Amino acid sequence: MTTSLSLMNTQPLPPWPEASLAALSSQALHQAARERADLAWQRCREVYPGLPRPGIWFDLKGASAGQAHLGRGGLRFNPVLMSENRRAFFDEVIPHEMAHWLVFHLENGPRLKPHGREWQAVMRDLFGLAPRVTHRFDIARAQPAPYRYQCGCRQHQLTARRHALVVKGRRYRCRHCAQTLVYCAG
Repeated sequence: MTTSLSLMNTQPLPPWPEASLAALSSQALHQAARERADLAWQRCREVYPGLPRPGIWFDLKGASAGQAHLGRGGLRFNPVLMSENRRAFFDEVIPHEMAHWLVFHLENGPRLKPHGREWQAVMRDLFGLAPRVTHRFDIARAQPAPYRYQCGCRQHQLTARRHALVVKGRRYRCRHCAQTLVYCAG
């Protein structure tokens, strides 16, 4: 893989016009993101011509900006984070997830580390981007309000998923004081 990647164009995808991104409605933004993903997919096909076109969904919630959902056959994006971080989404998140899509489909892809050498090489050599693993977006509006819990030394915030497990009987303990967390209703 390294040999073929070293021959690739290392220019970033062409920048999306800032003014046009700011003015897009939600539906138009989703269409523009599909077009951007298609452009990234076409670049990946230069390396791997048999690469299937991924489906694109805007149904991801929480703190994740994007996800290469290999079992579902495509890429998922967080519409709230995309709307609030349009430039970074188009320039970084979409290529990041497309790099996962490409690496997974290469020989031995399912056995490779998600952000390992191959993925990093795709980010650098194919998209001309620094291989950053996480984003720095403000996730306050994208994440549901956390459930507040208390122990002997501090307050904790649990996700809806963990709170549901507590309702079903699971217990969580504080890593500092080892006391069981108690839900703070209201």
